[in-house]
Amino acid sequence: MTVTPLITRPEGLYCPAGDFHIDPVRPVARALITHGHADHARAGHGAVLATAQTLDIMALRYGEGFTQSRQVADGQVRIGGVTVSFHPAGHVLGSAQIKVAGAAPSVVVTGDYARQPNAACAPWEPVPCDIFVTEATFALPVFRHPDPLAEIGKLLASVAAFPDRAHLVGAYALGKAQRVIMLLRQAGYDAPIYIHGALQKLCDYHLSQGVPLGDLRPATVARGKKGDFAGAIIIAPPSAFAATWAQRFPDPVICFASGWMMVRARARQRGVELPLVISDHVDWPELTATITELNPSETWVTHGREDAILRWCALQGRVARPLRLVGYEDEPE
Repeated sequence: MTVTPLITRPEGLYCPAGDFHIDPVRPVARALITHGHADHARAGHGAVLATAQTLDIMALRYGEGFTQSRQVADGQVRIGGVTVSFHPAGHVLGSAQIKVAGAAPSVVVTGDYARQPNAACAPWEPVPCDIFVTEATFALPVFRHPDPLAEIGKLLASVAAFPDRAHLVGAYALGKAQRVIMLLRQAGYDAPIYIHGALQKLCDYHLSQGVPLGDLRPATVARGKKGDFAGAIIIAPPSAFAATWAQRFPDPVICFASGWMMVRARARQRGVELPLVISDHVDWPELTATITELNPSETWVTHGREDAILRWCALQGRVARPLRLVGYEDEPE
Protein backbone atom coordinates (compact mmCIF):
# COMPACT_ATOMS: atom_id res chain seq x y z
CA MET A 1 0.00 0.00 0.00
CA THR A 2 1.30 3.39 -0.90
CA VAL A 3 -0.80 5.44 1.52
CA THR A 4 -0.29 5.13 5.28
CA PRO A 5 -3.24 6.67 7.15
CA LEU A 6 -1.52 6.28 10.54
CA ILE A 7 2.10 6.61 11.57
CA THR A 8 3.87 6.03 14.86
CA ARG A 9 5.28 8.85 16.91
CA PRO A 10 6.68 8.92 20.46
CA GLU A 11 3.24 10.04 21.59
CA GLY A 12 1.57 7.05 19.91
CA LEU A 13 -0.45 6.50 16.73
CA TYR A 14 -0.84 9.68 14.69
CA CYS A 15 -3.12 10.48 11.74
CA PRO A 16 -1.49 13.17 9.54
CA ALA A 17 -4.63 13.74 7.44
CA GLY A 18 -6.70 14.49 10.54
CA ASP A 19 -3.92 15.87 12.77
CA PHE A 20 -4.89 13.75 15.77
CA HIS A 21 -3.47 10.95 17.91
CA ILE A 22 -5.23 7.78 19.08
CA ASP A 23 -4.66 6.80 22.74
CA PRO A 24 -1.51 8.94 23.03
CA VAL A 25 0.79 8.29 25.97
CA ARG A 26 1.77 11.96 26.24
CA PRO A 27 -0.34 15.15 26.18
CA VAL A 28 -1.25 16.19 22.62
CA ALA A 29 -3.41 18.87 20.99
CA ARG A 30 -6.14 16.45 19.84
CA ALA A 31 -6.68 12.91 21.14
CA LEU A 32 -9.15 10.19 20.20
CA ILE A 33 -9.53 7.76 23.12
CA THR A 34 -10.67 4.14 22.81
CA HIS A 35 -11.52 3.55 26.49
CA GLY A 36 -11.01 4.77 30.03
CA HIS A 37 -8.15 2.59 31.31
CA ALA A 38 -5.23 4.68 32.50
CA ASP A 39 -2.75 3.29 29.96
CA HIS A 40 -4.98 4.46 27.08
CA ALA A 41 -6.76 7.47 28.55
CA ARG A 42 -4.52 10.14 30.05
CA ALA A 43 -5.29 13.64 31.25
CA GLY A 44 -3.80 16.83 29.85
CA HIS A 45 -4.78 16.75 26.16
CA GLY A 46 -6.03 19.91 24.48
CA ALA A 47 -9.15 18.21 23.10
CA VAL A 48 -10.57 14.71 23.51
CA LEU A 49 -13.03 12.85 21.29
CA ALA A 50 -14.46 9.65 22.82
CA THR A 51 -17.73 7.93 23.62
CA ALA A 52 -19.92 9.67 26.18
CA GLN A 53 -19.22 6.94 28.72
CA THR A 54 -15.45 7.14 28.26
CA LEU A 55 -15.56 10.92 28.70
CA ASP A 56 -17.59 10.47 31.89
CA ILE A 57 -15.16 7.85 33.19
CA MET A 58 -12.17 10.09 32.47
CA ALA A 59 -13.87 12.91 34.38
CA LEU A 60 -14.51 10.57 37.34
CA ARG A 61 -10.90 9.43 37.38
CA TYR A 62 -9.08 12.70 36.63
CA GLY A 63 -11.54 15.47 37.45
CA GLU A 64 -13.69 17.61 35.20
CA GLY A 65 -10.65 19.54 33.95
CA PHE A 66 -8.93 16.48 32.44
CA THR A 67 -8.96 18.21 29.03
CA GLN A 68 -9.50 21.71 27.67
CA SER A 69 -12.42 20.58 25.51
CA ARG A 70 -14.30 17.35 24.97
CA GLN A 71 -16.53 16.02 22.20
CA VAL A 72 -18.84 13.02 22.28
CA ALA A 73 -18.32 10.56 19.44
CA ASP A 74 -21.78 10.17 17.90
CA GLY A 75 -21.94 8.73 14.41
CA GLN A 76 -19.36 9.69 11.81
CA VAL A 77 -17.19 12.71 12.56
CA ARG A 78 -15.21 14.54 9.92
CA ILE A 79 -11.73 15.60 11.08
CA GLY A 80 -9.53 17.22 8.47
CA GLY A 81 -9.28 14.86 5.53
CA VAL A 82 -10.70 11.75 7.21
CA THR A 83 -13.93 10.46 8.73
CA VAL A 84 -13.79 8.69 12.08
CA SER A 85 -16.40 6.51 13.76
CA PHE A 86 -16.52 4.63 17.06
CA HIS A 87 -17.72 1.01 17.37
CA PRO A 88 -18.16 -1.18 20.50
CA ALA A 89 -15.05 -3.08 21.61
CA GLY A 90 -16.52 -5.29 24.35
CA HIS A 91 -13.68 -4.49 26.75
CA VAL A 92 -15.14 -2.16 29.41
CA LEU A 93 -18.06 0.25 29.63
CA GLY A 94 -17.71 2.86 26.87
CA SER A 95 -14.85 1.07 25.11
CA ALA A 96 -14.70 1.51 21.35
CA GLN A 97 -12.78 0.60 18.25
CA ILE A 98 -11.97 3.65 16.16
CA LYS A 99 -12.33 3.47 12.38
CA VAL A 100 -10.47 6.01 10.25
CA ALA A 101 -11.76 6.20 6.67
CA GLY A 102 -11.99 8.57 3.74
CA ALA A 103 -8.36 8.30 2.75
CA ALA A 104 -7.69 4.78 1.45
CA PRO A 105 -6.89 2.42 3.03
CA SER A 106 -9.35 2.38 5.93
CA VAL A 107 -8.02 1.41 9.35
CA VAL A 108 -9.60 0.16 12.57
CA VAL A 109 -7.75 0.72 15.86
CA THR A 110 -9.13 -1.67 18.46
CA GLY A 111 -7.50 -0.32 21.61
CA ASP A 112 -8.26 -3.30 23.85
CA TYR A 113 -11.12 -5.60 22.91
CA ALA A 114 -12.87 -8.79 23.97
CA ARG A 115 -15.28 -11.19 22.32
CA GLN A 116 -16.57 -13.12 25.32
CA PRO A 117 -20.02 -11.94 26.46
CA ASN A 118 -19.77 -9.19 29.06
CA ALA A 119 -22.98 -7.96 30.67
CA ALA A 120 -21.19 -4.87 32.00
CA CYS A 121 -20.66 -3.30 28.56
CA ALA A 122 -21.77 -3.36 24.93
CA PRO A 123 -20.54 -6.36 22.91
CA TRP A 124 -17.71 -6.24 20.37
CA GLU A 125 -18.77 -5.60 16.79
CA PRO A 126 -16.85 -6.62 13.65
CA VAL A 127 -15.81 -3.55 11.65
CA PRO A 128 -14.58 -4.16 8.07
CA CYS A 129 -11.30 -2.43 7.25
CA ASP A 130 -8.18 -2.59 5.11
CA ILE A 131 -5.79 -2.33 8.06
CA PHE A 132 -6.64 -3.96 11.39
CA VAL A 133 -4.70 -2.63 14.40
CA THR A 134 -4.87 -5.18 17.19
CA GLU A 135 -3.57 -5.58 20.71
CA ALA A 136 -1.63 -8.73 21.57
CA THR A 137 -2.01 -8.95 25.36
CA PHE A 138 -2.66 -12.71 25.29
CA ALA A 139 -1.24 -13.46 21.84
CA LEU A 140 0.33 -16.82 22.63
CA PRO A 141 -1.22 -20.21 21.75
CA VAL A 142 -1.16 -21.22 25.44
CA PHE A 143 -3.77 -18.56 26.29
CA ARG A 144 -7.20 -20.12 25.86
CA HIS A 145 -9.52 -18.54 28.37
CA PRO A 146 -12.19 -20.73 29.99
CA ASP A 147 -15.89 -19.99 30.34
CA PRO A 148 -16.09 -17.10 32.83
CA LEU A 149 -19.30 -18.46 34.35
CA ALA A 150 -17.45 -21.70 35.12
CA GLU A 151 -14.78 -19.65 36.91
CA ILE A 152 -17.48 -17.88 38.93
CA GLY A 153 -18.83 -21.34 39.72
CA LYS A 154 -15.50 -22.12 41.38
CA LEU A 155 -15.86 -19.02 43.55
CA LEU A 156 -19.40 -19.89 44.59
CA ALA A 157 -18.38 -23.49 45.33
CA SER A 158 -15.64 -22.20 47.60
CA VAL A 159 -18.08 -19.87 49.39
CA ALA A 160 -20.36 -22.84 50.01
CA ALA A 161 -17.48 -25.05 51.17
CA PHE A 162 -16.03 -22.46 53.58
CA PRO A 163 -19.00 -20.58 55.09
CA ASP A 164 -16.89 -19.27 57.98
CA ARG A 165 -14.38 -17.55 55.70
CA ALA A 166 -14.65 -14.32 53.72
CA HIS A 167 -13.75 -14.39 50.03
CA LEU A 168 -11.71 -11.40 48.89
CA VAL A 169 -11.71 -11.03 45.10
CA GLY A 170 -9.03 -8.83 43.55
CA ALA A 171 -10.45 -6.99 40.55
CA TYR A 172 -9.42 -3.72 38.92
CA ALA A 173 -11.72 -0.77 39.48
CA LEU A 174 -12.82 -0.15 35.90
CA GLY A 175 -14.36 -3.06 34.07
CA LYS A 176 -13.15 -6.16 35.87
CA ALA A 177 -14.89 -5.43 39.18
CA GLN A 178 -18.21 -4.75 37.47
CA ARG A 179 -17.85 -7.80 35.23
CA VAL A 180 -17.24 -10.06 38.22
CA ILE A 181 -20.30 -8.62 39.95
CA MET A 182 -22.45 -9.19 36.85
CA LEU A 183 -21.15 -12.75 36.49
CA LEU A 184 -22.12 -13.43 40.10
CA ARG A 185 -25.60 -12.05 39.43
CA GLN A 186 -25.90 -14.13 36.24
CA ALA A 187 -24.96 -17.20 38.27
CA GLY A 188 -27.88 -16.53 40.62
CA TYR A 189 -25.97 -14.96 43.51
CA ASP A 190 -28.34 -12.30 44.86
CA ALA A 191 -26.79 -11.71 48.29
CA PRO A 192 -25.13 -8.37 49.06
CA ILE A 193 -21.66 -7.95 47.56
CA TYR A 194 -19.22 -5.82 49.54
CA ILE A 195 -16.90 -3.44 47.71
CA HIS A 196 -13.81 -1.46 48.62
CA GLY A 197 -14.26 2.30 48.62
CA ALA A 198 -11.99 2.65 45.59
CA LEU A 199 -14.66 0.91 43.50
CA GLN A 200 -17.61 2.99 44.66
CA LYS A 201 -17.60 5.82 42.09
CA LEU A 202 -17.23 3.56 39.08
CA CYS A 203 -19.81 1.08 40.37
CA ASP A 204 -22.22 3.96 40.96
CA TYR A 205 -21.59 5.15 37.41
CA HIS A 206 -22.32 1.69 35.98
CA LEU A 207 -25.57 1.67 37.92
CA SER A 208 -26.45 5.07 36.45
CA GLN A 209 -25.86 3.62 32.99
CA GLY A 210 -28.32 0.81 33.55
CA VAL A 211 -25.89 -1.98 34.49
CA PRO A 212 -27.83 -3.93 37.19
CA LEU A 213 -25.11 -4.65 39.73
CA GLY A 214 -27.59 -5.41 42.49
CA ASP A 215 -27.11 -4.86 46.22
CA LEU A 216 -23.64 -3.42 46.78
CA ARG A 217 -22.46 -2.44 50.23
CA PRO A 218 -19.30 -0.76 51.50
CA ALA A 219 -16.56 -2.94 52.96
CA THR A 220 -14.35 -0.06 53.98
CA VAL A 221 -15.90 0.71 57.37
CA ALA A 222 -15.85 -1.47 60.46
CA ARG A 223 -18.99 -3.58 60.83
CA GLY A 224 -18.19 -4.99 64.23
CA LYS A 225 -16.74 -8.43 64.69
CA LYS A 226 -14.74 -10.12 61.95
CA GLY A 227 -17.36 -12.85 61.88
CA ASP A 228 -19.84 -10.39 60.39
CA PHE A 229 -18.15 -11.00 57.02
CA ALA A 230 -18.21 -14.80 57.28
CA GLY A 231 -19.44 -16.22 53.99
CA ALA A 232 -19.33 -12.81 52.31
CA ILE A 233 -17.83 -11.91 48.92
CA ILE A 234 -15.74 -8.73 49.00
CA ILE A 235 -14.32 -7.14 45.85
CA ALA A 236 -11.36 -4.82 46.05
CA PRO A 237 -8.38 -3.58 44.03
CA PRO A 238 -5.58 -6.16 44.34
CA SER A 239 -3.34 -3.55 45.98
CA ALA A 240 -5.68 -3.48 48.99
CA PHE A 241 -4.75 -7.02 49.97
CA ALA A 242 -1.28 -5.91 51.07
CA ALA A 243 -2.71 -3.29 53.42
CA THR A 244 -4.15 -3.56 56.92
CA TRP A 245 -7.60 -3.15 55.30
CA ALA A 246 -7.65 -6.87 54.44
CA GLN A 247 -7.03 -7.88 58.06
CA ARG A 248 -10.57 -7.03 59.10
CA PHE A 249 -11.97 -10.13 57.39
CA PRO A 250 -12.19 -13.63 58.92
CA ASP A 251 -9.56 -16.04 57.55
CA PRO A 252 -10.00 -14.65 54.02
CA VAL A 253 -9.73 -16.72 50.87
CA ILE A 254 -7.64 -14.54 48.54
CA CYS A 255 -8.95 -14.64 44.98
CA PHE A 256 -7.89 -12.73 41.89
CA ALA A 257 -9.89 -12.30 38.67
CA SER A 258 -7.56 -11.93 35.68
CA GLY A 259 -6.60 -13.59 32.44
CA TRP A 260 -3.10 -13.76 33.89
CA MET A 261 -4.30 -16.29 36.46
CA MET A 262 -3.66 -18.94 33.80
CA VAL A 263 0.00 -18.46 34.73
CA ARG A 264 0.39 -20.32 38.02
CA ALA A 265 3.59 -18.49 38.93
CA ARG A 266 1.72 -15.18 38.89
CA ALA A 267 -0.93 -16.56 41.22
CA ARG A 268 1.72 -17.85 43.63
CA GLN A 269 3.60 -14.55 43.58
CA ARG A 270 0.44 -12.73 44.65
CA GLY A 271 -0.47 -15.26 47.33
CA VAL A 272 -3.68 -16.14 45.51
CA GLU A 273 -5.49 -19.15 46.95
CA LEU A 274 -8.28 -19.19 44.36
CA PRO A 275 -7.26 -17.91 40.89
CA LEU A 276 -10.18 -16.94 38.64
CA VAL A 277 -9.28 -16.87 34.94
CA ILE A 278 -11.59 -14.07 33.79
CA SER A 279 -10.22 -11.95 30.96
CA ASP A 280 -11.43 -8.80 29.23
CA HIS A 281 -9.10 -9.32 26.25
CA VAL A 282 -9.16 -11.71 23.29
CA ASP A 283 -7.25 -14.95 23.79
CA TRP A 284 -5.28 -16.75 21.06
CA PRO A 285 -8.22 -18.50 19.34
CA GLU A 286 -10.31 -15.32 19.40
CA LEU A 287 -7.46 -13.19 18.07
CA THR A 288 -6.71 -15.51 15.15
CA ALA A 289 -10.42 -15.96 14.43
CA THR A 290 -10.93 -12.18 14.36
CA ILE A 291 -8.14 -11.66 11.86
CA THR A 292 -9.49 -14.51 9.74
CA GLU A 293 -13.06 -13.17 9.82
CA LEU A 294 -12.17 -9.55 9.08
CA ASN A 295 -9.60 -10.59 6.48
CA PRO A 296 -7.77 -7.24 6.38
CA SER A 297 -5.09 -6.49 3.80
CA GLU A 298 -2.68 -5.78 6.68
CA THR A 299 -2.61 -6.47 10.41
CA TRP A 300 -0.69 -4.12 12.68
CA VAL A 301 0.14 -5.23 16.23
CA THR A 302 0.32 -2.49 18.85
CA HIS A 303 1.26 -3.86 22.27
CA GLY A 304 1.61 -7.18 24.02
CA ARG A 305 3.18 -10.41 22.78
CA GLU A 306 3.81 -9.67 19.11
CA ASP A 307 6.10 -12.42 17.85
CA ALA A 308 3.68 -15.34 17.86
CA ILE A 309 0.86 -13.54 16.06
CA LEU A 310 3.28 -12.10 13.51
CA ARG A 311 4.55 -15.62 12.85
CA TRP A 312 1.01 -16.96 12.56
CA CYS A 313 0.14 -14.24 10.04
CA ALA A 314 3.25 -15.08 8.00
CA LEU A 315 2.31 -18.77 7.92
CA GLN A 316 -1.20 -17.78 6.78
CA GLY A 317 0.22 -15.62 4.02
CA ARG A 318 -1.02 -12.46 5.69
CA VAL A 319 0.83 -9.15 5.77
CA ALA A 320 1.52 -8.06 9.35
CA ARG A 321 3.92 -5.78 11.16
CA PRO A 322 4.65 -4.73 14.73
CA LEU A 323 4.23 -1.12 15.80
CA ARG A 324 6.20 -1.60 19.02
CA LEU A 325 4.31 1.09 20.89
CA VAL A 326 5.35 1.62 24.50
CA GLY A 327 3.52 2.91 27.53
CA TYR A 328 0.52 0.57 27.48
CA GLU A 329 -0.57 -2.15 29.90
CA ASP A 330 0.23 0.12 32.85
CA GLU A 331 -3.18 -0.85 34.22
CA PRO A 332 -2.84 -4.62 34.27
CA GLU A 333 -5.48 -7.06 33.19
